[in-house]
Amino acid sequence: MRTRLEQYFGFTAHNTTWRTEILAGLTTFITMAYIIFVNPAILSQTGMPIAAVTAATCLCAAFGSILMGAIANYPLALAPGMGLNAYFTYTVVKGMGVPWQTALGAVFLSGIIFLLLTFGGIRQRLVAAIPHQLHAAVGGGIGLFIAFVGLTNSGLIVTSSAHTVALGNLRAPATLLALFGLLLIAVLQVLRVKAFMLLGVFGTMLAGLAFHQLHWQPTPFDLTAIKATAFHLDLRGAAKFGVFEIVFVFLFVDLFDNIGTLVAVTERAGLMAPDHSIPRLSRIFLADATATVVGSLAGTSTVTSYIESSAGVEAGGRTGVTAIVTGLLFLIALFIAPLAGAIPVYATSPALILVGALMLTGLGKIEWSDPQIAIPSFLTLVMIPLTWSIADGLSFGLTSYALIQLLTGKARRQDWMLYLLAALFVFRFAYLAKG
Repeated sequence: MRTRLEQYFGFTAHNTTWRTEILAGLTTFITMAYIIFVNPAILSQTGMPIAAVTAATCLCAAFGSILMGAIANYPLALAPGMGLNAYFTYTVVKGMGVPWQTALGAVFLSGIIFLLLTFGGIRQRLVAAIPHQLHAAVGGGIGLFIAFVGLTNSGLIVTSSAHTVALGNLRAPATLLALFGLLLIAVLQVLRVKAFMLLGVFGTMLAGLAFHQLHWQPTPFDLTAIKATAFHLDLRGAAKFGVFEIVFVFLFVDLFDNIGTLVAVTERAGLMAPDHSIPRLSRIFLADATATVVGSLAGTSTVTSYIESSAGVEAGGRTGVTAIVTGLLFLIALFIAPLAGAIPVYATSPALILVGALMLTGLGKIEWSDPQIAIPSFLTLVMIPLTWSIADGLSFGLTSYALIQLLTGKARRQDWMLYLLAALFVFRFAYLAKG
């Protein structure tokens, strides 16, 4: 049985082991466990019971990650997407006055459309249309984005009215512990310790415990609470013209975020084919779209692939076993969700910063001396972290690349899908500006 599983997941081809994959799955889970609490905190503001959303979050992250690992064989973990949950709450429900049941219906319809686009091969063509020269820029931009998230979460960087951002309080205990964690993970990596990321997180937690900075208050968790949101979506309301435009916002944002994440993670893991295509891409999209449909039925916003999967990749994860382990841990979290609250932000922030740094190594592949590649790459690189959006950064980079090709008489060299994708980006910007 074990040998068959190793053959199915391609352990020999990917030069990996069970120990490496399990540790990678645990690393990914630790870096994204915050979603168990953040997603319910955001969605509960719509009137959805927080206990129900917590259960739905764990269930959908488990289902999506296990499905991704099992059918696509990629170390990509899934969970309700940050940004999309904020749009669901603050724009759709609180801003537009749409009932949360109707908003869930819109998420469901976007998932169904995703499935249709996947079966029609359209999503795969859109990904293939992205020039491989921009792959490294997407990965680097996401790396800067992840590092920036880690820096802000740790308190090393804070918002400033004078300069947008500024240096945080280096005397704060949590910030000092984050700096300690950053140094610890860096040293362990230099020493080539295999589980350097995981050991660094736990080492920082222990340091926090020693300095009385580990605060955890376990609370009882009721799995049956999911009944309050499960199958409460309003499809009739979501099908109305006034609400249907919301479906396309969910669709566009998830599509573009997903493309950026897939390119970055597969590029970093060395899982792209020699022609820069992503093998089994239709299976990746099938898992993603199915998870979104299931998520809407359970009672949560759009489920998407998480860039925190990069942490598992840096820990050595190369197969679907990594995603399955992450999914199983989310499944366990259904029953012991409060346990994940013991992982403090100052312990996971250093891991995010280091993962971001490691994702910059591919920037050397960019032909910086060629302006038709360098300019779109630069825009992609800086706009992802500065706009706090993978989709926005990818939009700027790809649209500028398409326009440069078009205006310099090189349009025929590119796939026509590139220009369709650029047009979709322009439409997305126009819609967001209108909203």
